[in-house]
Amino acid sequence: MKAFFENIGFRTVEKLKDFADFILFSQRAFFSIICGDFLRRTEKEILEIQLYFTSFQLLFSFVLLSLVFGSFFIALVFMLVKSYGLVQYLGNIIMGVVVLELAPLITVILLALRSSSAINSEIAVMRVNREMDALEAFHIDPMRYLFIPRIVCFMVSVTILSAIFAIVVLFSGFLICSMMFGFSGSVYTELLANSASPADLIVFFLKTMLFGFFISVIPIYHGWKTPYQLTAIPVSVLRGMMGVFISIIFVEVLTSALRLLLNSL
Repeated sequence: MKAFFENIGFRTVEKLKDFADFILFSQRAFFSIICGDFLRRTEKEILEIQLYFTSFQLLFSFVLLSLVFGSFFIALVFMLVKSYGLVQYLGNIIMGVVVLELAPLITVILLALRSSSAINSEIAVMRVNREMDALEAFHIDPMRYLFIPRIVCFMVSVTILSAIFAIVVLFSGFLICSMMFGFSGSVYTELLANSASPADLIVFFLKTMLFGFFISVIPIYHGWKTPYQLTAIPVSVLRGMMGVFISIIFVEVLTSALRLLLNSL
């Protein structure tokens, strides 16, 4: 029994220590971004390359997915609105559910599945092959050279792709509105403008930036902490992805509470 409780205590201390290390790692990354370390020439070139692979290569399929899924979801919403006689709340539903909630959530899940696992594996392989040790031997900081450009890339990518998703869905909504309700472009634009507030736009921007930060810094951290063993790479990726999806839930709850608070003021 004593050994059982000692094991629990040991695991708890290890988890708390790992969480404290992650907080320090995230804090260092945050202040490096604030200081503009990614704007240096070498880091800027890496950032451009990462943006190409993370956003530009995904753009066509992402727009197609946005068009198909967004049109289906908008059509479903409009059918429900029309059947229950809630046309007056149509703008609030489009802006509140589709634009502010659905667009960032689908974007971040897609990028997490596609890119977060890849970046976790990449950093873990570099760690196991001691490439980071080689960088440090040449007095090159991995945080500035490797981590910061990738974190900034994810923050920018989630924000831009979420905005593109929202624009595509709003355009689909206009087409469906014009067919089902006979709305003109001016009426549709006024409906959306009256349903959006500055607080909603602030929360949208903050949510996408937080999503991008956490779905990059968590896999990078777990890749960086990978032991020098090839068999540890899958474990590192698993832990990183678990942390990514927990962070998505955390950010979603946090920003939803913030949105309610700002709208109540």
